[in-house]
Amino acid sequence: MTIEAENSEYGDLGPRLRAVREGAGLSQRALAKRAGVPNSTISLIESGKMNPSVGALHRILVGIPISMSEFFAFQPEPEKTVFYAAEDLVELGKGRLSLKQVGTSLFGRAMMILHETYDIGADTGRVKYGHEGEEGGVVISGRVEITVGDQRKILGPGDAYYFDSRAPHRFRQVGPEKCVVVSACTPPTF
Repeated sequence: MTIEAENSEYGDLGPRLRAVREGAGLSQRALAKRAGVPNSTISLIESGKMNPSVGALHRILVGIPISMSEFFAFQPEPEKTVFYAAEDLVELGKGRLSLKQVGTSLFGRAMMILHETYDIGADTGRVKYGHEGEEGGVVISGRVEITVGDQRKILGPGDAYYFDSRAPHRFRQVGPEKCVVVSACTPPTF
């Protein structure tokens, strides 16, 4: 059994583990050694790319040391950074779709901001998806076809969108050049 970090009552495991580890004065390598897990395990959990099993999380927490109940009761401080250099944005996308998140964590935030780049032919997938919240954005360059429910429109530079994210939606690059969009979603449920 794994702990589902994104959609569970446990909140965001990665930032929580990072805050607890750093509070104990441990590097990822030192904690991995104490817990008897590979260094990459700690890194993957903290970056949100891996959800540990309950047993693995317990083993890691023993290395800090902190109990499971203390760990889940702990509330890390929200990120206080105000300005972000382009190279500090966190890459969430893969392949021909780049989704760069403003900030390293969404913990304690009410909004998610993305710098999206759609290479030629890139899209969010053939199947439309929906999620809680609202989202909007502005096309910076290129063209993107956006489908929301049964509505579809091709947007170009300066055009914008805003919709209830519960409506199934899809984004697809169209035209001869890649498309760049700056978007926001609240709450950060993407």
